[in-house]
Order: sequence, then structure tokens, then C-alpha cells
Amino acid sequence: MTSDSQARALSTEPRCFSERLTGNPGIAGFYIPFLKALYAGLHKRYPVWVISHAGHIMAPGGTKVTGTLNDSGAKEVDDVFGLNGQVEHKLAFLRNHVPKDRKLILIGHSIGCYVILEMMKRAPHLQIVRSLLLFPTIERMAESPNGKIAVPLLCWLRYALYMPAYIVLKLLPESLRPRLARLLLRGLNINVNNEITVPASLTFLQMPCLANAAYLGSQEMRDVVKRDSVTIKENIKKLTFYYGAKDPWCPVEYFEDIKKDFPEGDIRLCEKGFPHAFILHHSQEMADMVSEWLQDDLFRL
Repeated sequence: MTSDSQARALSTEPRCFSERLTGNPGIAGFYIPFLKALYAGLHKRYPVWVISHAGHIMAPGGTKVTGTLNDSGAKEVDDVFGLNGQVEHKLAFLRNHVPKDRKLILIGHSIGCYVILEMMKRAPHLQIVRSLLLFPTIERMAESPNGKIAVPLLCWLRYALYMPAYIVLKLLPESLRPRLARLLLRGLNINVNNEITVPASLTFLQMPCLANAAYLGSQEMRDVVKRDSVTIKENIKKLTFYYGAKDPWCPVEYFEDIKKDFPEGDIRLCEKGFPHAFILHHSQEMADMVSEWLQDDLFRL
């Protein structure tokens, strides 16, 4: 491609990218309905990407997997599947795949909100237009109702739970795994979609993926303690928080505290009854709401 044709192609490319950061487990497949609805809500003018957490899905066949981030601009990361590694993984993705002059909209869910705040702190040069933090687990995770249950399971008994999971997955024939996925989905009252939820579940029914998600969860319980109020204050005009009214991972008390500390912030409490895992049942409704929130920001580009 010549320099003239490159310039013409660049001028027709969208000026803004929307990047979606997942919760834990960080499986992009579960977010596909939300992404499709959001893309449509933005009139198909802006690319919408989602990034799985490192180690939470198996690499496609034939893909070479290295123990590093394979990025010359990345910091040396020993713990690639922990919280720090996940932050660097997302920053490496932006360096490698998004032109530096592009503006960004970051949308985080659950622990993805913590990752976004870390990205904003570590890479202040990023041209972030808006960061939407949905059901944000950015503080006191171990003290939350679900955290009190998760701490013994993820921090004390994690290795003991690996063995039965390993035995079941080792003995279960590949041909029966889709059936197991459907049973688990029905048991959790999740729509059984052979094109979306079943493949996403199958991706996760691999011992390395389960272990990496549990390991990340243990770090969340230990390390996500104090809210990063400094980063929030520095970026308050770019941030929108959306808390659940009955969220066992970030109770209303956390909403009230951050609202009191940042009265000037765009901090909202859900009035629609959406659960923490909204992607399982309310993708369309959430996407409609998010696309509406973004209209003013996109209009000013």
C-alpha cells in the first residue's frame, strides 16, 4: 500500500475504539450478546472489542504461546496470570493493536473496573474519552458478602479443590463436555445458546483455565482492599460508575461511600434490578443504556 493510500485509509478509519474488559472468569464469549447490542446501539460506527483475561481461555490450535507478553514495550512481568499481569496484558494489547492517535472508551465489568483504574494510572498518555465501570469491584472485596464466602475457597482451600476438578475433567470424554456445559448452564438458570454460552463454557472447562481464574480470584481477595481514590480524583471527569442495588460483590454501602467522597462524580445506582452478572440475562438492556450514556462523548469527538 502506498503512503497516499495509507493516508486515505487512515482518514476513513473510526477515531474511537471501545474496549471491553471482563470480570472473572474473563471469558470474552459470554460478552458477545452485549457487544453486538452495543455495536448496534452505536450505529455500527465504532469498533467494539473485548479481551479475555490471560490464561482464562485455551489458545486456538497451532497458536504459539509464550511465557511473556511478547511486547517490546511491556514491563517484565513474572506473574502473568495475576492482577498485575492482567493489567500489563491489556496495556500490551493497546500498544500492539490500537494506533496511538485513536481515542478510547473503556468499559469494565467487575474486576475489569480495577484493571481500568490501574491502566489509567500506569498509562496516563492514553487518549481515554470515557471509562465506564459497571458493578465495580475496586475495594474491600474480601469484606463483601460474596467475598466472605470466596476467601476460604480461593485463599485457603484452592489447591484442595483442584484435585476433584482435575479428576472430573480428566475422566470426562470430550464428547460429553458439551452436555456437562448445558447442565451447568441450566443449573445456573442461564440461557443455553449453542452458538455463544455453550462454547464459552467449554472454553472454561479446562483445568489450566479453571486454575488461572481461581488464582486471580485469590489475588482479588487479598489485594483489592483500598479504593484508589487518587486515580479516581485525577480522572473523575472521565469516569462513570454504575453500582448494583443488590450486589453481593460491591454492596450499596460502597456506592454510598464513594458518592460521599466524590459528590461531583458521575456515580449511579442501578434502578432496574440488574444482577452483578448482567451479561447472562440483561445484555440488551445494559447495552441500550450504555450506548445512550456515550452519545454526548461521541458527539464531541
